[in-house]
Amino acid sequence: MNDLFEKINELKQIVDAHRPFPLGLEQNMREVTRIEWIYHSNAIDGNTLSLLQTKLVVEEGLTIADKKIKEHIEAINHAEVIDYVEKVIANTESFNEYILKHVHSLLYQNLDKIKGGTYRCYNLESICEETPAQLKIKQEVRELFVWFEQNKRLLHPVELATVFHFKLLSISPFFVGNGKTARVVMNLILMKANYPPAIIKAGESYYVLFERAKQKGDITPFIGLVTACVEESLQRILYGLGS
Repeated sequence: MNDLFEKINELKQIVDAHRPFPLGLEQNMREVTRIEWIYHSNAIDGNTLSLLQTKLVVEEGLTIADKKIKEHIEAINHAEVIDYVEKVIANTESFNEYILKHVHSLLYQNLDKIKGGTYRCYNLESICEETPAQLKIKQEVRELFVWFEQNKRLLHPVELATVFHFKLLSISPFFVGNGKTARVVMNLILMKANYPPAIIKAGESYYVLFERAKQKGDITPFIGLVTACVEESLQRILYGLGS
């Protein structure tokens, strides 16, 4: 597995040698990454706003005439989630279940019939309070965070973030938005380890690789997808630095 991370380890060493980045460059990279992250993560789950339209909605507050209000809200919410992730990292808060649920709550605020941050029933037909099914999901999520605490200093940050992502998506604790939430918290884990976010692009067989990993019990190709995305993010930083 370590061979999988050899390239990104080398790239990160080069990137870290250039820290702190020039202020203008850091701000520019943040703005570009933020919009691409919002666009691709929403597009994976069916949002039809283009990259440019996403930028206009998030940064200019514009309304796109032929697009659903729901799609505008999804973009705005995702931007707020990224702001929240950056705040968590700046405050050196430990990643925990409260943060996970709050991420989901922010992603689905102001969207009808969706109670963000609430665990689902297993039948996926209704959101129920404290049913046996919900209590089982709570236990599975808590066990996941026990796993995270046990492994956060043992695994490579990219492996840690990706396996947490995979495990959370396998549990699918929420009624909707499990993939989007898992991608956000994966990047939170990466960014807390001083890695750039992995921007998984729409059309990169994300859910295909996830389902294949579940069926075959081999998560390596899924980790490979995320690793390639982290490498691309590091290469982009180096390009901006002129290296």
